[in-house]
Amino acid sequence: MDLDYALDLAYDKKLDLVLVAPNSEPPVCKIMNYGKYKFEQAKKEKEAKKKQKVYELKEIRITPNIEQHDFEFKVKNTRKFLEDGNKVKVTVRFRGRELNYIKLGEDNLNRFAEALEDIAVPEKKAVLEGKNMFIILVKKEVKN
Repeated sequence: MDLDYALDLAYDKKLDLVLVAPNSEPPVCKIMNYGKYKFEQAKKEKEAKKKQKVYELKEIRITPNIEQHDFEFKVKNTRKFLEDGNKVKVTVRFRGRELNYIKLGEDNLNRFAEALEDIAVPEKKAVLEGKNMFIILVKKEVKN
């Protein structure tokens, strides 16, 4: 169909002439309400976004020589974060001469993972980056 004829037809129906396949020979056009089409596409996108799950990464910081009460308090907070569906990054920060006691920090991270093994699994093993060592914990999947 001729372009001018198609434009007149769309104008008479008070609709838009939309180019659907520009690379084909001849190019394919469609007569439609473009505003309504765009609105429906946006609506579908918004609906798809609602259904996707967003993980937030929370961070808990501890030191290599953490006291028992502080350790238990941090474990309790971590448990809360995991139950809310977040990932948790537990970081041991070494300051000054504490860098000589990397093994102590690694032991604390392993103890942390053991304290939460009923609800969480380590996504990554303990990794030392600069003056920080960290482990990432994620909630266990429930099998039905």
